[in-house]
Amino acid sequence: MANQYTSYLSLHESVDPAKHVRIRFTLSVEGQPFDRTAGGVAAESSVGTWTDVGLGEKEIWDKLHAKVIEMDEKTGAITIAYPLDLFEAGNIAQFLSSIAGNIFGLKEITGLRIEDIDFPEVFVQSFPGPALGIDGVRRLTGVTDGPLLGSIIKPKLGLSEAEHAEASMNVWDNGLHLVKDDENLTSMHGDNFYTRVDEVTKRMKAKHYLDIGSAKIHAFNISASYEEMMKRANYVRDSGANCLMMDILTAGFSGVQGIRNRNYGLMIHGHRAMHAAFTRSRTFGISMLIIAKLARLAGVDSFHTGTVVGKMEGGRDEVVAINSFLRSEWYGLKTVLPTASGGLQPGHIPDLVKILGSDMLFNFGGGIHGHPDGSAAGARAVVQSLRATLAGIPLSEAKDSPELQRALEKWQS
Repeated sequence: MANQYTSYLSLHESVDPAKHVRIRFTLSVEGQPFDRTAGGVAAESSVGTWTDVGLGEKEIWDKLHAKVIEMDEKTGAITIAYPLDLFEAGNIAQFLSSIAGNIFGLKEITGLRIEDIDFPEVFVQSFPGPALGIDGVRRLTGVTDGPLLGSIIKPKLGLSEAEHAEASMNVWDNGLHLVKDDENLTSMHGDNFYTRVDEVTKRMKAKHYLDIGSAKIHAFNISASYEEMMKRANYVRDSGANCLMMDILTAGFSGVQGIRNRNYGLMIHGHRAMHAAFTRSRTFGISMLIIAKLARLAGVDSFHTGTVVGKMEGGRDEVVAINSFLRSEWYGLKTVLPTASGGLQPGHIPDLVKILGSDMLFNFGGGIHGHPDGSAAGARAVVQSLRATLAGIPLSEAKDSPELQRALEKWQS
């Protein structure tokens, strides 16, 4: 019967990838047979429950039950195929409530991690995806190849609106392409969101930094209640600015979708604040690759994926795989610009380019604003480092780059 977890085992069965979502889990079990618990994951994330019920149970089960099609007790790997009819098109909230809902609370599970998801084309195409994508961001800035360079203004909190704007101008004037609010900078005492937009955009307009084809970008963090996010997004658009920033996990995928679906025509920069609460454990939670796939569905144009060499957790193979996905063809959805951010300084650029490639946004906070000679010198050091790297010159030999050499003395001596 449908409530018997082992009835969800269909090992080695071939399923139609156009009609099923296939999800790979890593499962650990205590006190129950592994195969029964694997079936329980399939049951509880599709149409099963702990006992027999009426209301056409057999007919519903035949049509909609998930199937465990691969299983390896030694490694804990299982693959479950879900009929597409279990999911509402274009609805990330419902999808996650289904495949990552109460299964993580099952008593017999000691570890459960969602590693990867293969979505059918029809499900992917039920989302508009990014509005600009990598090509759109490059057209906006006029940077046709090579990494884009960005900065997070530091200190992250406590500056006035005018101080934030002046710090932004300091890095733009010295060669950087993007400035972003920090993830916890929204509308604060002494740094009101709307005043910050005014102070930044008036300076950008005076320097023609909002002209399409040679624009600088400021990612204004609109994260708040949905009603307030709409007000902030409208204000940024009406000011003539070009980018919204969202903390996609704390604001929620539905919030991101709602902003994207309003077709503001602005770049959406996605920050992954709080992701490690879900992604860092290798035995429990959701992989960062899944978060990246959902972010692309939701419609961000750039997204933080890891640095490998910075201060944040994230191994080389994992980050490279995520970035490769974001830049790859995916049933016609536009691509997403991967962003490396967190503990970076100019001396990291050779490794960043070598490991992550050139279709990237490299973001520097303290690695610019902590430069011994100030923020403007820090921005020049970053530009000099990239120039030397792309020319194949070791940084220590770039003697025509005094700001870079000062940065190396501080952070790599």
